[in-house]
Amino acid sequence: MEESKRYSPGLFAAEIGGILLALVFLSPFYFLVVNSFKSLKEILLNAAKLPEVFSLNNFRQAWEAIAFPTVFMHSVVITVLSVTGLIIVSSMSAYRILRRATLFNRVLFTVFIAAMIIPFQSVMLPLMKITSLFHLRGEVYGLLICYLGFGISLSMFLFHGFMKSVPREIEEAAIVDGCSPYGVFWKIIFPLLKPISATVIILNVLWIWNDYLLPVLVVNKNYTTIPLSIQLFFGQYTRKWDLAMAALTLSTIPIVLFFLTLQKHIVAGITAGSVKG
Repeated sequence: MEESKRYSPGLFAAEIGGILLALVFLSPFYFLVVNSFKSLKEILLNAAKLPEVFSLNNFRQAWEAIAFPTVFMHSVVITVLSVTGLIIVSSMSAYRILRRATLFNRVLFTVFIAAMIIPFQSVMLPLMKITSLFHLRGEVYGLLICYLGFGISLSMFLFHGFMKSVPREIEEAAIVDGCSPYGVFWKIIFPLLKPISATVIILNVLWIWNDYLLPVLVVNKNYTTIPLSIQLFFGQYTRKWDLAMAALTLSTIPIVLFFLTLQKHIVAGITAGSVKG
């Protein structure tokens, strides 16, 4: 009886509203997948209609046109190296700033957090000048350094908040047992950061994997990623929407599977860092 009383008309209306809102957000995926099986003529006539024949011809052509295995590996290498660097640097920086709360560290942390509100478009021109000055343009390591610089603020902020819930007594016990400062971090603290590390990994993988603007500014055609390769289907006079949709579907599948595998850690990592232990 109590359960039936709790289910009010207002709750029912909220659930219906939530379902409708979810359908709105999922609609782009419907158009993406459905149109990846259509011919260009079908897409132009009715993009919302189901294809008359489900053909894999678009996928085969897109696979060959952009050399998908090659650009896929390029995206994987850039994403893995960038995220690995962000995890290492931001976690160690956050630990140092939190455990050594000097005036300099507090000011430094404030500067990093303030950098989060600066829009990327406002630093595009200075970025181009700096990358050219230090010979980073056209090089993969230049792109990795840029991702490290732009991603460290949010990553450090998340690690910093989570580490507040880690008791100092654990570290003190390890020091008494003869553990070095680096040993305390890598053997004691870092294994405890698994939930927030998963959160940082997911957020940065989604950003770096789908990023177009930074690679086109730094490496462009020297090291083509998936987002850069898809521009091949859009020329001055032609728009190959059928092949572009197929290529986008191929590039979306691995990142969706990755997100579904680790999504449960997002809420756990953020909420665990919201309470100081």
